[in-house]
Amino acid sequence: MSEKRLAVISVIVEDRSQSPQVNALLAEFGDYIVGRMGIPYKERAISVLCVIIDAPVEIINTLTGKIGMLKGVNAKTLTTKN
Repeated sequence: MSEKRLAVISVIVEDRSQSPQVNALLAEFGDYIVGRMGIPYKERAISVLCVIIDAPVEIINTLTGKIGMLKGVNAKTLTTKN
């Protein structure tokens, strides 16, 4: 595995029925998660999450990809350069 990087995964959950699946994935990768913040935006019926993760790039990409494959969920990652 590659060296660890610090990253922020931004998640927008437009289909809130997917929230249990998002939480299950975050629990699965919990050993790498430094912290997370979730805000329900009731006026638009969405949730916005910010997940800070310290992990090898492969792990970060895997988590982001699995979250992003859920219907009605978007995920993007910003990673440190080193």
